[in-house]
Amino acid sequence: MRADDGRELRSFVLEEETPGQEARAVERRVLLETLASPLPPNTISFSSRLKSIRKDGSHGSLLELEDGDSIRAKIVIGCDGVRSPVAKWMGFSEPRYVGHCAFRGLAVYPEGHSHKAKVNYIYGRGIRAGFLPISSTKVYWFICWNSVSPGPKIKDPSVLKQEALNLVRSWPEELLDVIQNTSEDVVIKTPLVDRWLWPILTPSASSNGVVVVGDAWHPMTPNLGQGACCALEDSVVLVKKLATAIRSGRHSAVDEALQDYSRERWARIFPLTVRSNITGSLLQWDDPLVCAFRNNVMVPRLVSLGPMLEHTNFECEMLEQSVTSV
Repeated sequence: MRADDGRELRSFVLEEETPGQEARAVERRVLLETLASPLPPNTISFSSRLKSIRKDGSHGSLLELEDGDSIRAKIVIGCDGVRSPVAKWMGFSEPRYVGHCAFRGLAVYPEGHSHKAKVNYIYGRGIRAGFLPISSTKVYWFICWNSVSPGPKIKDPSVLKQEALNLVRSWPEELLDVIQNTSEDVVIKTPLVDRWLWPILTPSASSNGVVVVGDAWHPMTPNLGQGACCALEDSVVLVKKLATAIRSGRHSAVDEALQDYSRERWARIFPLTVRSNITGSLLQWDDPLVCAFRNNVMVPRLVSLGPMLEHTNFECEMLEQSVTSV
């Protein structure tokens, strides 16, 4: 952890602070390809955007795609992202902008880079950044800054990269080097949003054979690094419950399984969403006195890595038996 002038505030060794914990960076493309690879060819129809969804009597649901195709499904699992049409159809509100935006990018060093295998965080006033190697030739980075509104959508990739550099132009050279070694077309700007799943006031995650998973249900800010992780957890829990329901052969078992999934996952998702939001607000301080306290007292003397990572401790039974049985 460093200040924006390059001064080191604190450093941790993960194994010493939280024995048994592991930090591993994975490129999104590699993760998706790994998850998809065991499936039969043509199982996934990429770029098939959903246009509408409606109930189709006793047949389940009818999904109409923007390319003109339609699909009838007894069970619909909506894992279609933050702006999910499935979630909107189920009555969920639009995700709420939290007052921060983020630049993200992936630097590529064809001949290899010299960055050490560690997570680097840098804190300024109302802005923070970070970078970490994900392989011997690639380094992921981000910049998060306060903004009253998300601002206009910028389509010119060169403008995005220059805006990112302008935000941190006087920051440590290592960060600038990573950004400069990033191709313009992979720099993205994202307004950070979330949705708080208030009990009673928020729709259930499932209804009449339709269920939402991941960002479609519980978009959260990236401050705890749990968005994709929680989506994977959702999938594991949902598959186990559906496998048991299908084996039972009872007509009502599937709906019961979906409701059970909704109740079980809410107990983990809602607190994480709130905690991630609050953490982001604290990390985005812009008051000079508060930032001075953070850099000189809180981070060097009070921060402990163990409690900060307690939320990552999630265990469930192995999937193999459930999947094989289906």
